[in-house]
Amino acid sequence: MAPYSHRVQYYETDMMGVVHHANYIHWMEEARIQWMDQLGFPYTAMEEKGIVSPVKAISCEYKAPCTFGDTVSVDISVESFNGVVMTIRYVMRKNPDDIVCEARSEHVFLTREGRFVRLKREMPEFCEAIESSMNTATGKEQES
Repeated sequence: MAPYSHRVQYYETDMMGVVHHANYIHWMEEARIQWMDQLGFPYTAMEEKGIVSPVKAISCEYKAPCTFGDTVSVDISVESFNGVVMTIRYVMRKNPDDIVCEARSEHVFLTREGRFVRLKREMPEFCEAIESSMNTATGKEQES
């Protein structure tokens, strides 16, 4: 899948001229939405089925600062998925050799009423697409 690309805007920086840490989380969400679109399962389609995917946990490890005008690419891979909980890994770079942030987010799948959804039963094609992307990523890692 193509990485998400974001050009740092001036309003995303703080008084020191570097990107405020909270913006990386916004980029993670933007990248996740693009990834779902590329997967063929837009988030809006999931919501139309009455399924939401709130963040259960999030972590970021900041490696280097970003500043106004930088272009940051965000690569996504699924670390784990059991049909109810999905963990996504993000690697953000200013260039191929310059990692600026590594992060993870954990998501659950719920009905709007807050009940857990078993996606393997409700959206089996989505589960197959996720598992296929995991297998593709694993194959890439093994080739390297």
